[in-house]
Amino acid sequence: MSADPASSTRLVYVRLLNEGTVVYRPAEAVVVGEGRARLVAPQDYDPEDEEWEFKPGSIVRLEVRLLEGEEVSVAASPANQA
Repeated sequence: MSADPASSTRLVYVRLLNEGTVVYRPAEAVVVGEGRARLVAPQDYDPEDEEWEFKPGSIVRLEVRLLEGEEVSVAASPANQA
């Protein structure tokens, strides 16, 4: 029996707010459907130190974007928005 691909994890990037410049943080996410994933808080997550655009536990839509010359998956919007 093969593993369910919808339960796999992947590395995504989440924009940090209030940093003074555009900053993305790598984070693990659990794939929950086509182009959607649930963000997972890393062990060192501190909401007092960094403000994620989408909080850990949120289900987000993913987009491929070019960051520092590399195509990566970015948390782009809440999954309940078109």
